[in-house]
Amino acid sequence: MKVLLVPLMVLPLLFGATAHAADAPSAFPDRPIRVIVPFAPGAAADTFGRMAGQKFGEAWGQPIVVDNRAGGGAVVGTEAVAKAPPDGHTLLLTTPAFVINATGIRQLPYNTLRDFAPVSLFASTSMIIVSNPSLPVKTVRELIAYAKSQPGKLTFASAGNGSINQLGMELLKLQGVQMTHVPYKGGGPALTDVAGGQVDLMLSTVTAAQALLKAGRLRPIAVSTAGRTMLFPDVPAVAETLPGFEAINWSGIVAPAGTPPAIVDKINGVLVRMLRDADVKERLAREGAEAVGNTPEQFATFVRNEIAKWTRVVKETGATID
Repeated sequence: MKVLLVPLMVLPLLFGATAHAADAPSAFPDRPIRVIVPFAPGAAADTFGRMAGQKFGEAWGQPIVVDNRAGGGAVVGTEAVAKAPPDGHTLLLTTPAFVINATGIRQLPYNTLRDFAPVSLFASTSMIIVSNPSLPVKTVRELIAYAKSQPGKLTFASAGNGSINQLGMELLKLQGVQMTHVPYKGGGPALTDVAGGQVDLMLSTVTAAQALLKAGRLRPIAVSTAGRTMLFPDVPAVAETLPGFEAINWSGIVAPAGTPPAIVDKINGVLVRMLRDADVKERLAREGAEAVGNTPEQFATFVRNEIAKWTRVVKETGATID
């Protein structure tokens, strides 16, 4: 576990409240806030947190402790927040693992829908299906046709069992593209093997694949967001061929259940204002991400919908965790 003290940043993006803040939210925060990132330092979630802190430290006048608690596929850090006092001084930076873990793919020591207070969706990150250039397909339609003509031949890599990389492709399998999953311990090695021809395909974040795409070592097939991405505007979305298809990487902020609504709203307001800042949008765009910022109610609906979607995928494909 690595703990880093940085200028308050994830704070504004996050929410917080002291035990007495329900009556006097203007007093918040009156001490450092701990933001738990359930992944190792250097992950995208960690990057987003530091970026926000640099921008909004002056707004809060308090430092925040970025507490990297990796382990258990994000369960270790998430459990720590679920069991923390609901006073707004302990917050969680969430990712798709937050909802995927709630599909029944893992046994959890907390209830995802009951034990957290959603604050806001922070950002969504574009993902793209890439292939080895030797694979004789260039579009989703061609991929479907190839899979049907070569049953059992296609393989796809992922960053590991239960990752968004895997489940996004499992969702595509439900649309008639038969493929065999090849899990890796991380997205980097997986992309390297796709570029090297050991595996045919992968659903990757745009930023991770960008260098290999520009070098011609990977071929873009389609982005998995609902629409096209600004980084590769000429690459179509899967949804243009398969309406309704969407698999995104994202980050958001939640607090322990019971955090006073007035405090959640206060921090949500700071987060939304931050995400409207042109500089923040530009910095997120360089990471292949788009600023979101929505209401706690909208984020709660998003979480419920994502859990429902990935639960169906897990049940219908038999996806498992090691």
